[in-house]
Amino acid sequence: MEGAGYRDNDVLLHWAPVEEAGDSTQIFFSKKDSSGGDSCTSEEEPTFDPGYEPDWAVISTVRAQPRHAEPARGAEPGSPRGSWAFSVSLGELKSIRRSKPGLSWAYLVLVTQAGGSLPALHFHRGGTRALLRVLSRYLLLASSPQDSRLYLVFPHDSSALSNSFYHLQLFDQDSSNVVSRFLQDPYSTTFSGFSRVTNFFRGALQPHPEGASSDLPPPPDDEPEPGFEVISCVELGPRPAVERTPPVTEEEWARHVGPEGRLQQVSELKSRIFSGGLSPGLRREAWKFLLGYLSWEGSAEEHKAHVRRKTDEYFRMKLQWKSVSPEQERRNSLLHGYRSLIERDVSRTDRTNKFYEGPENPGLGLLNDILLTYCMYHFDLGYVQGMSDLLSPILYVIQNEVDAFWCFCGFMELVQGNFEESQETMKRQLGQLLLLLRVLDPQLCDFLDSQDSGSLCFCFRWLLIWFKREFPFLDVLRLWEVLWTGLPGPNLHLLVACAILDMERDALMLSGFGSNEILKHINELTMKLSVEDVLTRAEALYRQLTACPELPHNVQEVLGLAPPAEPHSPSPPASPLPLSPTRAPLAPPPPADTAPQPDSSLEILPEEEEDGADS
Repeated sequence: MEGAGYRDNDVLLHWAPVEEAGDSTQIFFSKKDSSGGDSCTSEEEPTFDPGYEPDWAVISTVRAQPRHAEPARGAEPGSPRGSWAFSVSLGELKSIRRSKPGLSWAYLVLVTQAGGSLPALHFHRGGTRALLRVLSRYLLLASSPQDSRLYLVFPHDSSALSNSFYHLQLFDQDSSNVVSRFLQDPYSTTFSGFSRVTNFFRGALQPHPEGASSDLPPPPDDEPEPGFEVISCVELGPRPAVERTPPVTEEEWARHVGPEGRLQQVSELKSRIFSGGLSPGLRREAWKFLLGYLSWEGSAEEHKAHVRRKTDEYFRMKLQWKSVSPEQERRNSLLHGYRSLIERDVSRTDRTNKFYEGPENPGLGLLNDILLTYCMYHFDLGYVQGMSDLLSPILYVIQNEVDAFWCFCGFMELVQGNFEESQETMKRQLGQLLLLLRVLDPQLCDFLDSQDSGSLCFCFRWLLIWFKREFPFLDVLRLWEVLWTGLPGPNLHLLVACAILDMERDALMLSGFGSNEILKHINELTMKLSVEDVLTRAEALYRQLTACPELPHNVQEVLGLAPPAEPHSPSPPASPLPLSPTRAPLAPPPPADTAPQPDSSLEILPEEEEDGADS
């Protein structure tokens, strides 16, 4: 195939239509011989048996092809099949369009990077799924967000995927109120976007063993070969048993306090907090360390000096808004807007809790003052609805205005991206959650996809305010202190979400719920979940994933097992990637200077081409 102008190591697809009474069609997947010889030799590919006689076949050993057999890129001159046969490098493919539903057979149209269409591939006896499975060994296929029949083609490990997610614009950008935007219309803000993520064709799919069932859903009667969703099969081992331990007591904490009041064996102490939490009487002191207000390495005297400095700093910031007269505030729309929003949110935050109940409760005044002072501390972010939910438990435990403020600032360092106007952090987290769930339970993902719930929009509030409204108040305290340890990895809250979905798996899948019923069922879980059961399952899921020797690299990144790949372009970092194939042993991510340049041109076929392709 040297004369065809292909590059070294190109993977080639050769297609020749079957004759009515002739021999069967052959498709060759091969790599050009880098030695420059006449033959096209490659490493032997495993034979793929789709279980029936398709219109094409994969040849495990590629034979030498005479040059005279390729005057039309693979077509024999004078052959009745010649006008339809072709050879094409997979690297030249830009997109694949599938047939419209309702036909008595299926076809695929391959579109090249140059914009031209190759002859349509007709499948009168099935086989499109099998072909796409083999193509997925070499390519990543992504469903177009604008056309469900069009699949965009990317090479494996292409950073173009990251850029493509940027153009999906999964959330409306018109309003600055994240929570109300979601609550008012969760479908328009999340369903329409993130459901696209689940349509990615994952790479590195190995053929199913003989007799094994395919993970592709059976096609409906009125549409042959729909869908073509191919996912990467990650073999997870058995889920280990996990037992949580009793909470850390004040006596146990005291044993870790050494000379000069310095904490000793901090890693062991954090591990104990992760596995058991804290006793209620210890939280007021321990939370200051967990939230970064006090240093784990500091002495008692150093802590006292630090608190004095932070107290002065807090009251200087508080004085900034306290000294603004009503007349000045009328000319400061930003401060006036923050004050109005805070007063409204504080008036309905945890009012059933005795610490905040009653019309003249001093706790409400402290919530208001701390949140307004935070607007002075973080001018760029200010106040966004939902922050009062995060402050309330902290003030309840700390019961000191200054200490609670700085602990709240520490918490906001972890989650402030959730409240940013761009919402890139929320997009990334929902994508990472989807990635984890796809590995842990692809059947559940497929079910949610089939019910238009593959966006996981019902998890939005979970991630936004760290399950604050999903658990009883005291359980939230236990959950947060475990998450603040940073163990066993940086995204345990995503595994907590996976654990809840895993617990509700049967209820969702066996109920016949549609998208509205799924959302209603998830909302009705509020205050009915056991935090200990959820944390136990989340840790078990983590151990199950980390025990997998071939865990995809981007899943390792989410779990903190591998450093994130260095971005090579200004593409937004908040774009989740589809499953990336790995081999044992796992290779480190490529250095930034060798990362491929992103292909940001994601052109959708115009409608006039669609008519031509369907003809």
